[in-house]
Amino acid sequence: MFHPIPLYIGLRYTRAKRRNHFISFISLISMLGIMLGIMALIVVLSVMNGFHQEIRERILSMASHATLSDPNGGGMADWREVLEKVRAHPDVVGAAPFVEVQAMLVGPSNVSGALVRGIVPVEEDQVAELRRDMVHGSVDDLQAGDFNIVLGRDLAQFLGVVPGDKVTVVTPQVSATPVGVMPRLKRFTVSGVFSVGMADYDRSAAFIQLDDAAKLMAFGDAVSGVRLKLTDMWEAPRQAREIAYDLGGLYRLVDWTQVHANFFRALAIEKRMMSVILSLIVAVAAFNIVSALVMAVTDKRADIAVLRTLGASPGSVMGIFIVQGTAIGLIGTLLGVVTGVLLALNLEPIIAGIETLFGVRFLDPSIYYISELPSDVHWQDVAVIAGSAFLMSIVATLYPAWRAANTQPAEALRYE
Repeated sequence: MFHPIPLYIGLRYTRAKRRNHFISFISLISMLGIMLGIMALIVVLSVMNGFHQEIRERILSMASHATLSDPNGGGMADWREVLEKVRAHPDVVGAAPFVEVQAMLVGPSNVSGALVRGIVPVEEDQVAELRRDMVHGSVDDLQAGDFNIVLGRDLAQFLGVVPGDKVTVVTPQVSATPVGVMPRLKRFTVSGVFSVGMADYDRSAAFIQLDDAAKLMAFGDAVSGVRLKLTDMWEAPRQAREIAYDLGGLYRLVDWTQVHANFFRALAIEKRMMSVILSLIVAVAAFNIVSALVMAVTDKRADIAVLRTLGASPGSVMGIFIVQGTAIGLIGTLLGVVTGVLLALNLEPIIAGIETLFGVRFLDPSIYYISELPSDVHWQDVAVIAGSAFLMSIVATLYPAWRAANTQPAEALRYE
């Protein structure tokens, strides 16, 4: 195949203007089909990578990389000692205690369940980005004894409250009173509102001060656990196991991949299935090369016969058409990679220009949490896409090339 004569003739057939212009047209369509398929695949996967990155950042702006808690589900009375130990670990960037409870919030308009978390604002900054996501007020307003509360934007709207209003927090714990057993409840003042851009947090999360939460839960000096931020979120499972081992296995340690395992697994499956579906576009375009080469072989029967009579082997003839089809696939692959990468890297300004030109908005910020199309090009994906498309192009050349190699010179020249 790579002998100079098959290579030269194959490239010459690729460049030459054929007598049958329909063959040239089919070859051009095959090349453009491969280019468009690769371009679409790169752009779609880059957008999906961007969305996944955006969602991951929003989740981890509120969720910690790992969480330490009591294995029996009780409180941690020795949390200060645990904090000192984990902060000394080289893989730990930050650590913060928390008290967490599923509670019912009663507002002027509605009643809603919520996950109420008690925090120390300064220490919470080490493990989460709540301060960055504040829309109204400040997390610094969560001072011990003030009984202030910060609500998610959707939760505040549902309850019908704004900063300065009162909400009642009702916990599952009960207290014995002269009139019987009553649930523990406390009125809090709404001091701020945050917005992460995800309904899981904006609709069902609230924050209060750690000491206020401990009093509400009757925890005394204990906390629910310790949240950790690690040096590498992708290495969180391994680092979490090492930290748990260093602590003697006395505590339950859960990393973010376990808490959100189903969600991120669904995203991975979605990306994989989208890759398979879009790869069919490339496959269809690549196998158009079969049609182009079959017609080329028919058109060049006389040339093949002459080459065979001059001493060309069947392998050399086969190599000619493999080179021709491979050249079509290679050009289409290169054009697809270049246009796809350029489009993916400049997707946001291109979309903004189209919106300005036609006066439309693809992602209305009043409806969608993400108002722009994020794009994150993974060069590993680009390499896999390009390699797969080129391989399919080579495979598509084998049958037509085999037919050309089996052409009988006498039969082909009988009517010439």
